[in-house]
Amino acid sequence: MIGTLDSLLRRRLAGRRNMSTSSSDTVTSERSLHGLLLLLATIAGVSVANIYYNQPLLDDFRKSFPQSAAWIGVVPSMTQLGYAAGMLLLAPLGDRFDRRRLILLQIAGMCIALLFAAAAPNLVVLVFASLAIGVLATIAQQAVPFSAELAPPSGRGQAVGTVMSGLLLGILLARTAAGFVGQYFGWRAVFGASIIALIALAAVIISKLPHSKPTSTLAYGKLIGSMWHLVIELRGLREASLTGAALFAAFSLFWSTLALLLAGAPFHYGPQAAGLFGIVGAAGAMAAPLAGKFADRRGPRAIVSLSIALAAISFVVFALSGTSLIGLVIGVIVLDIGVQAAQISNQSRIYALKPEARSRVNTVFMVCYFIGGAAGSAVGAFVWPLFGWVGVSIAGLLFTAAAGFNHMRGRPESMAASGTAE
Repeated sequence: MIGTLDSLLRRRLAGRRNMSTSSSDTVTSERSLHGLLLLLATIAGVSVANIYYNQPLLDDFRKSFPQSAAWIGVVPSMTQLGYAAGMLLLAPLGDRFDRRRLILLQIAGMCIALLFAAAAPNLVVLVFASLAIGVLATIAQQAVPFSAELAPPSGRGQAVGTVMSGLLLGILLARTAAGFVGQYFGWRAVFGASIIALIALAAVIISKLPHSKPTSTLAYGKLIGSMWHLVIELRGLREASLTGAALFAAFSLFWSTLALLLAGAPFHYGPQAAGLFGIVGAAGAMAAPLAGKFADRRGPRAIVSLSIALAAISFVVFALSGTSLIGLVIGVIVLDIGVQAAQISNQSRIYALKPEARSRVNTVFMVCYFIGGAAGSAVGAFVWPLFGWVGVSIAGLLFTAAAGFNHMRGRPESMAASGTAE
């Protein structure tokens, strides 16, 4: 993943000279910005991957805990709910404290949670460990606002898109890595390997990542409470958050049921096959910097509209491809490009609404986003045994329709992005 990101960053930053310093006075040259964005992208990808390791392993969990097989779908839902809770309780601290220190503390806690998951004797322990993993994986949401702080205003969307490429590669390649390790070494080894990766990453952070400068002196309670005022004040934030939640619900619905589809007839594939679809979905991650660049130049609303249409098309393809690998591959590419481009465009937009509160604005957006993801996973667990793959596809189409309805109700970009209250 690091090699892919390095190549991508060099293409995006080639030819740029005389880059201005950031508000934190940390970045003084193109080369240092390049290195920091690469490191932040890696932090985002390695940390957020922990939320998705369990998705291609669901059939293995079912075999390990047959007495609790009916509740296996709770595992990814609890991880995503944990992520939403961590966003609400931990991510806003980036406005109040040094983000570097917060990242290191969360890595330490994550390693402990992963140990419990690896040693889980029953599904109950695995579920609670998954909840803790979700809470602590919000390390990624310190990295993304950090990139917006470091970049000059004219390149903010592109910088966010670059770091988001790492986050998206982590989401998608997590399934590939977990599927491979789970196939050959067992699902418990997946969590053990993640601990090793996080320890190595922490060593790099200590030596390379600069400190950030807090932008708020609010006490913790007031810091959390101020997010409600941001929701009331910023119409653009509300619109972007609801649209993102609906799209991510559709995204999670698909990925949380794909392993179950592939495990049955006519495929009869193990977790490695489900994980390999993450490589296919990496096309969406490659589109992220381009989406950020177009958001910088033309505004995000048109990109979000196109993204919603792509997501809807993907579920039509899925409905017709319940027995076709080629159809599933095409659908995955279209879905991932649509959902990831919409997320980049929406995040570029909301970071401009309130620069002094980027962590809190990002928190509101991502809490809604992952509540949507948890809802999508829960709907998948309910719909799959009752209505099968066609039911899953219809549910995904309904989520994208909800995203489109909310987006169409929004104001033109010049007003919605301004953050003015209703």
